[in-house]
Amino acid sequence: MPKVEANNIYLGDSCELLKEIEANSISLSFWSPPYFLGKEYEEGESYESWQSMLKTVITEHFRILKPGGFLVINIADILSFEDEKMPKIMGLNPSNRKCAVTREMVIKAKEEHPDFNRDQLAALLNCSEQTIDRRLNGNNIRGGRYATGTHVKLVGGNLEQYAYDAGLFLYDKRIWKKDPAWANCKWTTNTLKAVSETEDLYVFWKTGEYVVNRDRLTPQEWKDWGYRQIWEISSVRANDIHPAMFPLTLASRIVKLYTDEGDIVLDPFLGSGTTAIAAVKLNRKFIGIEKMKKYYDVADKAIKQAQADFETDLFRQQ
Repeated sequence: MPKVEANNIYLGDSCELLKEIEANSISLSFWSPPYFLGKEYEEGESYESWQSMLKTVITEHFRILKPGGFLVINIADILSFEDEKMPKIMGLNPSNRKCAVTREMVIKAKEEHPDFNRDQLAALLNCSEQTIDRRLNGNNIRGGRYATGTHVKLVGGNLEQYAYDAGLFLYDKRIWKKDPAWANCKWTTNTLKAVSETEDLYVFWKTGEYVVNRDRLTPQEWKDWGYRQIWEISSVRANDIHPAMFPLTLASRIVKLYTDEGDIVLDPFLGSGTTAIAAVKLNRKFIGIEKMKKYYDVADKAIKQAQADFETDLFRQQ
């Protein structure tokens, strides 16, 4: 008998607990993995260990998914990936300068006072020594001397390869358009980089027949989002119980689109329990795995409340 069964959540490591799920039993696995952004639950992870974990989890899905089942991963690219090889140079931003001293003024002062050092030039021009250095050597030479440079790192290609190697095929890709993440994009004021406002939904398929059941959605739902690649859904406003929650609407759309009532929905990175709650509300079974006790407790409480609400609604309909 499998140790991990439907309508339960488990505290532990997904890499191990997925092995305890019955083969060919999961209709849908929907999850958002750790994003390698330095959050508490990613402590001690390197980029390589993070990728190894993702590969292990994805690979195990080939065994546990039903033929025709789907794996949907919600993830974003790493917008600020540290790389020692990245040059420590930042674009000039004259509009942000708080000091009117220009490079030309510094050069002229040096020509007139060839024996002056930077401190003396700064005193002459009534600015800081750092301003002299920046005007002569570049905008970010001083500020970036000790900080590792960053660039964008795409992650979707890695996921596709891990899935393909395991026997799963990239069936579809949708885009979640969320609220602009201003708080996470402080660098946008000093560069030409865009504010983050989307995440990707990679849909992988295990070979086998799948059902296109039009009754899962209303005609209006098919029109509004069933056919659409871009889903405009507001972000969770308050991440007070978990630092990386996705909205219930997002999970509900995925569950409705890819499963029927009674199917088993898996989330191996359960967090606050959103995927399982969506499954309960839509009369699907669920399995959740969470490695941190405090979030396991949060999810357990929320799921039990959703189950109680669902049973109450059924009673009222009788």
